[in-house]
Amino acid sequence: MAGITSYGVHIPILRLNRDNIAQAWGRGSLGGERSVANNDEDSITMAVSAAFACLEGTDRQATDGLFFASTTSPYTEKQCAALVATAADLGEEIITADHTNSLRASTGALRAALDAVASGSARSVIVAASDCRLGYPRSDFEQLFGDGAAAFAIGNTGIIATIETKYSVANEMVDIWRLPNDTFVQSWEGRWIRDEGYMANLRKAVKEIMKRTGLGAKDFAKTVLAAGPDMRTSLQLAQELGFEKGQVQDPLLTAIGNTGVPHPLIMLAAALDEAKPGDRLLMGVYGNGVDIFILKVTDEIAKLARPRVKRPLATKMPIPSYERYLSYRGLLETVPGEPFRLFPSATVSWREQRSSLRCHGSRCKKCGTIAFPIQRVCFHCRAKDDFETVRLSDKAGKVFTYSLDNLAGRSDDPTIVQTVVESELNSARIYCLMTDCLPSEVKVGLPVEMTFRWFWDGGGFRNYYWKCRPIRKEA
Repeated sequence: MAGITSYGVHIPILRLNRDNIAQAWGRGSLGGERSVANNDEDSITMAVSAAFACLEGTDRQATDGLFFASTTSPYTEKQCAALVATAADLGEEIITADHTNSLRASTGALRAALDAVASGSARSVIVAASDCRLGYPRSDFEQLFGDGAAAFAIGNTGIIATIETKYSVANEMVDIWRLPNDTFVQSWEGRWIRDEGYMANLRKAVKEIMKRTGLGAKDFAKTVLAAGPDMRTSLQLAQELGFEKGQVQDPLLTAIGNTGVPHPLIMLAAALDEAKPGDRLLMGVYGNGVDIFILKVTDEIAKLARPRVKRPLATKMPIPSYERYLSYRGLLETVPGEPFRLFPSATVSWREQRSSLRCHGSRCKKCGTIAFPIQRVCFHCRAKDDFETVRLSDKAGKVFTYSLDNLAGRSDDPTIVQTVVESELNSARIYCLMTDCLPSEVKVGLPVEMTFRWFWDGGGFRNYYWKCRPIRKEA
């Protein structure tokens, strides 16, 4: 039997008030705010953060598959799942696959993971879904969209929720799309998408699965109808299907927006945060068809540290202006800072990936000194080639020392925080940049954690490295 064994969510710390967007264009606001990926985040880095949250407290070597789902992969021809798996420090002998081109990519990946575990071809598979979509300036999508990621672990032991029934329907409809050279999401007329797409397809699919299973609305503790094209549609549809308002999972559109591919998993994670053993959940997802899942929560959920959505929702920093948002999304070109004027090599990146992608340091077998990046010669006892590698990416730390560089940053983010982190693992020292912070609030002793980030584009490919960030606390 295969089911969900763990889950994690990443919501960027930055938020943009929709009133700021509306004011820039002299139009009405949808209300609330949307999440915004930082200028060093993309669908890869957010998926890595969600995978880390999902893997917390688990044996990574027991994971033998990772499926990445997104419509905003940075590469058209290069597998992103392998990159996410490497940054998450999973083993090399694993199954990796990318799922894309549909807002149902996350549930497609979820089905594939369930089938892989049920068939015995894998023991545990991580499904990491992430998106960073762009709506046309002044459009409703610009306000409605948000950025985020979610990761679910599928396994056959320690199952917190079983999948009782799955049901899928394909439906060809040109409603929301992007062509290869499109920057922004395109769409047909909104009411037609809502009525003939989202509502008609989900209504029919939910009724059909209830008919097949003999279940009714009263049999479910929560229903997760992945966010519709506006703030009210999912609630309206749920009530049409007989669900009470208290049974409908908050679509989180006011708090973070529609995050695209990961959104149904983020909503499911929020439902699982409050679920009790024996609860039955219904999840329905629309996108050129429908995927329906009926889940049942087990006693194992009491062993899982929860909640996992509340903290990333509650910890946030405001983006001060709409112009800053445009700059972070690459719609306004900025003067690059010094760290971005480098000329990388694919060969060197491959050779150094244990440090640059996996965040491994070297621990001397003679004296125990840890160095980052990996060093062949111990700087303490001078032992040569006598070390083992250790993972530092999941270790917390504190600021040992730092400096504020006001000359090296981008024009939209002019201050670079150069940091030396003292890791909780044997007080190892890590030199890196700090992100997701207010430079004025950085101080010696500040608790930090490592985070995988996009550094710059160079050499014709995207370059990633590890930074530190203040540990997120509710504000």
